[in-house]
Amino acid sequence: MKILVINCGSSSLKFQLLDILRVEEDENLLVKGLIERIGQEKSSADCTTSDGRSFSFEEKVPDHKSAIEAVFALLSRSGTLRDKAEIAGIGHRMVHGGEYFRESALIDDEVENAIEKCSELAPLHNPHNLNGYRAARELLPDVPQVAVFDTAFHATLPEKAFLYAIPYEAYREDKVRRFGFHGTSHRYVSERLAHIRGQAGRPSRVITCHLGNGCSMAAVADGKSVETSMGFTPVEGLVMGTRPGDVDPGAVLYLLNRNGSDAAKVDRLLNHQSGLLGISGSSNDMRDLLRKRGEGDHRAGLAVDMFCYRVRKYIGAYAAVLGGADALVFTGGIGENAAEVRREICRGLEFLGIGVDAEKNGGCRGREADISAEGSPCRVWVIPTNEELLIARDTVRCIGR
Repeated sequence: MKILVINCGSSSLKFQLLDILRVEEDENLLVKGLIERIGQEKSSADCTTSDGRSFSFEEKVPDHKSAIEAVFALLSRSGTLRDKAEIAGIGHRMVHGGEYFRESALIDDEVENAIEKCSELAPLHNPHNLNGYRAARELLPDVPQVAVFDTAFHATLPEKAFLYAIPYEAYREDKVRRFGFHGTSHRYVSERLAHIRGQAGRPSRVITCHLGNGCSMAAVADGKSVETSMGFTPVEGLVMGTRPGDVDPGAVLYLLNRNGSDAAKVDRLLNHQSGLLGISGSSNDMRDLLRKRGEGDHRAGLAVDMFCYRVRKYIGAYAAVLGGADALVFTGGIGENAAEVRREICRGLEFLGIGVDAEKNGGCRGREADISAEGSPCRVWVIPTNEELLIARDTVRCIGR
């Protein structure tokens, strides 16, 4: 069963074609690719097959419908798709499902309307996600399409965790609450860990750390998210590439009232000028900062220290929420590849049963591995995330239902 997975942004479209033989067993990635600079004079499109062959072209791709047509052209050139009729379903990444969706959903008019309503909560993402769906529906009207939401995994947060201590009317009337994001990644790695350890369906206490340019953590009890670091928006929580994470709301008000700052300027500051970039003054790339720290750059070192400190603080908080932890999982670009960062995060957490084996940790880059010190009660794992695979699996499940 061939499933096309689409992640549609404002001017880009990521895609994968997978052959799902049996859900959770014999998935086969056929090809993955990217369409960039949609709507500009010269767009680019490229893909790579599972056996390493690459195909690309540059020409104008004016809109998302044209982008999906370009996807089909690449799939045809690569030999992974002979006819569009081979596609059994299309899975779409949707960032925000609000309180409408607790799980993935087969898209119909009612679901489409609900996603549209959530665009107010995610104006930079949901409209573009919907553009991808509508373009695909126009080209393949008879193929079932499924929405997989970043927020859905965190729909199990209890009320005491998702509410803010502001007047209740702000939640009841305006839906100001913690939604959480990166849910597809947190769900994938927590489910993958249970599968690796042969503990699916058993009681478990897992802390998942998705560390990339965007960063978030989740406390997962028995497979369900009960706490997460991102909130009403993806700004809250950990130090990120260009976002500050936790910051006093009073400081935001102060900035708004100072020197004639307006909301747009403060929004740029919080989303594009803060985090690792803002502290270091030079880069939001952890690789650059580790190198610069080694060269004696104080601010680069400070940015790394703040990043690791915030993650370590959240690990302690989530261990308290869960009543201890059986496993700690690192994923995302930094989590999967930066052994030095993993080591610094875990330093001093032996009292929680967390210990890292230096050799195992140092030798692990971008692959699954248990990097725990011998005898550590809380096992530390590196598990590369695979959100597209989870989207494809959910698409198969929804089609089956």
